[in-house]
Amino acid sequence: MLVYVIRRIFVLIPMLVVISFLVYLGLELTPGDAVSSLINPEVASRITPEQLQALRESYGLNDPFLVRYVIWLGNIFQGNFGHSLAGGVPIATIFLDRLPATLELSFVALLFSTIIGCILGTISALRRGSPTDNFLTVFGMLGVSVPEFLFGLSVMLIFALNLGWLPAGGRLMPGYETIWDRAPHIVLPAMVLSLMMTAGVMRYSRSSMLDALTRDFIITARSKGLPEWRINLLHGFRVALTPVVVLIGFRLPLLIGGSVIIEQVFQWPGIGNEFITAVRGSDYPLVMMIALFSVFAVLMASLIIDVLTALIDPRVRLN
Repeated sequence: MLVYVIRRIFVLIPMLVVISFLVYLGLELTPGDAVSSLINPEVASRITPEQLQALRESYGLNDPFLVRYVIWLGNIFQGNFGHSLAGGVPIATIFLDRLPATLELSFVALLFSTIIGCILGTISALRRGSPTDNFLTVFGMLGVSVPEFLFGLSVMLIFALNLGWLPAGGRLMPGYETIWDRAPHIVLPAMVLSLMMTAGVMRYSRSSMLDALTRDFIITARSKGLPEWRINLLHGFRVALTPVVVLIGFRLPLLIGGSVIIEQVFQWPGIGNEFITAVRGSDYPLVMMIALFSVFAVLMASLIIDVLTALIDPRVRLN
């Protein structure tokens, strides 16, 4: 197991290099550059070509593409993530400020969606064909099909504006600093973000549980006279949990990178909100680091999923 994990970690490095090159190339092919985005159009009309070239030279934009990429990649390996072109703030500082908010929102949404989705999926499988199963199936289809922004605006209108029970947006009010002060602010965005995840986990849990209940070891356990709850939970659910773990593991990095819409709707100060700002301002160094972080999260999730799968199901062996 340890040798497998170490080998996979070493494989991640060339994969990150290749993906970072593709992302860097994609940004290089986009029209315009950082200098054209930073300069006000009224000011740009008064800047001479010599001043514009000097400004591009100060940002290193006159160097060839490969030279700029190698310099940027070398700085990354040295722990230097560069500075944001918009405000000159170190990108590491931006991550330290924004990443905790995104992780907080993602983990809360993942926790609730996993627990609720597994419970509802198991109930639906054990009551297959009943009105409860039909209702949960319809709920799952609605959860997958309803757009996140529409659901977000709806719950904001109901619970924040009409009823006034919860804040409409933001992470923390001025003067409030404890975790209990943040709790009301995270309810609505976490609820919306976990909706699609809950529906997906529920559907996977149901189909996986139905498949597990038809296995030979379940029939053998029933023939031995074991209690039904023990057969369903200790034998069936453990095997059914394997594909659900794979789904949950890959959803975590997607939640971190895919919370852009929710952070925009609820003005949540996370990485997703910062990513939109960086794209609009052509802040290429910041866009590159956020994209690279998202790729790294996906690759690490793949490694963790393989290890957890082997721990949950002894039949799985990692070579």
